[in-house]
Amino acid sequence: MKKVAFLSIVLLGIFSCKSNQKSNNNNVVNDTKTPSKTYAEISIAQGGEWVDGSRGHKEYNAGTSFKNINSLQVPKEHTDHSWFIRYEGPGWENSQIGYRLYLDWRNAIDIYGKKVDSLVLPYVGQDGFDSYHEPAPWGQDILKAGKSMGIGGYGRIVNDTVVHFQTVKNTFAKIENSEKSSSVNITYEEWKTGNETINLNSKLTIYPQDRFTKAELTPSKEVTGICTGIVIAKDIPLNKKEGAKWAYIATYGKQTLVSPPDNLGMALFYKLDEVAEQKQGKYDHLVIFKPSTKTLTYYFLGAWEQELNGITNEADFIADLNKKLQILDNTNAL
Repeated sequence: MKKVAFLSIVLLGIFSCKSNQKSNNNNVVNDTKTPSKTYAEISIAQGGEWVDGSRGHKEYNAGTSFKNINSLQVPKEHTDHSWFIRYEGPGWENSQIGYRLYLDWRNAIDIYGKKVDSLVLPYVGQDGFDSYHEPAPWGQDILKAGKSMGIGGYGRIVNDTVVHFQTVKNTFAKIENSEKSSSVNITYEEWKTGNETINLNSKLTIYPQDRFTKAELTPSKEVTGICTGIVIAKDIPLNKKEGAKWAYIATYGKQTLVSPPDNLGMALFYKLDEVAEQKQGKYDHLVIFKPSTKTLTYYFLGAWEQELNGITNEADFIADLNKKLQILDNTNAL
């Protein structure tokens, strides 16, 4: 176990959710405004330079530290495994769970399983770029997204293939932390898929209570095939249920990166009148939206059995989903 793993036990006990980092450019650092119940961040490397890398693309080399910023115009050089953004994209969390989005062509959403009820993201990936794959006192990365959209990620179906974000002119991310929620806002300019080019705005919000993230997608024009989903895990069946206005798809079972794998539940709630089709793709259980320029809203969540006082069996997981489905049908929001 690396030194920070031991240190984090102490740090997590005293962490006040206030960052003391300073900014030396126009971006404002998340500091005393960071709330105590939810948190979102994006953190970039400092002190290095972009060089030609061994993977055939640019890499950020010889970085000396990471700095939290409130907004980022993603550099043209940035792609997967370029060592520039700490844990490869923005992260958001509450006391029960954490998530991150790969802010590159993959655009998948991953889960950080948490064994503690304090906020941990400021420490993740500080002791080695991908150290979060290793078990630590706070928890670890528990989801293998692979070629999928992960949990609640988004893309577009073209010829039965999910197209991610291989071709985008500009990507801009902004963090918002308040007393009531934390959000990651992402603007994709001139996202090209097939014969269509659109702008897409995304907002991912977490609240103090419960495990879910609220996702809001706003396309600049109507196109077919905008989609989300849940990664397909081998031998894990799909659960489905429709209510009066909302529906969910969900999986539960031994589908984590923990060694040996342990139980994880994943679910995605969607509005029936916004969705054209739910089907199985090559890598994802898919939810495909109808063409629209209105904001498309859905919710996704993970429930790890090692979460402190969490859900530890499938029956309780499904019961929790059914309660949420009823709330959505009655109030149109969680």
